This record gives sequence, C-alpha cells and structure tokens, in this order.
Amino acid sequence: MEAREIIRRPIVTEKTTKLMEESKYCFVVDLRANKHQIKLAIEEIFKVKVLSVNTLRVLGKWKRQGRTEGKRPDWKKAIVTLAPGSRIQFFEGV
Repeated sequence: MEAREIIRRPIVTEKTTKLMEESKYCFVVDLRANKHQIKLAIEEIFKVKVLSVNTLRVLGKWKRQGRTEGKRPDWKKAIVTLAPGSRIQFFEGV
C-alpha cells in the first residue's frame, strides 16, 4: 500500500485539537494498515519524526430510517505522537 492509501484524513475536533498541543495527531487510516505502515506513511507525507503510534478500531453504528436498517462502516483511528519540536500544520496561518 502507498502512503496516501494508508492515511485517509485527519480528525479535527475539539478533543484532537487539545492533543495537538501535546504533539499528538489523530488520523483515519485504512483498516488493513498496521502501526509500522502508519508510522512510515506519516513520516513520508509530512516529513516529521514519529515516536509512537496507537491504533483503535471503531465499530460502525447501526442506524434506522423508518423500517430500513443499515450499518455505518467500521473504521480505524491512529493517534500519532511526534518527536519534540516536530509539527504538522493542517491550517494556514495557525
């Protein structure tokens, strides 16, 4: 898998914005990716040094609309800790 296939998108919420102050960044990643592949992909895309990667699988919720039931897809979240002094900038001017 290529780096751009592994890292889907960043997760930007109030909670993850607080984590960014501690040099921890959250990403939605491919379900099949392991921690080593995620580390290499982050280092290749953003040119930073990664100290550790924590992952968790998030199960999709069952949703209902009228009589029709469906399930949202499962996804995988990665919390990446960067070396001191490293930063990923998602927004311009911040």
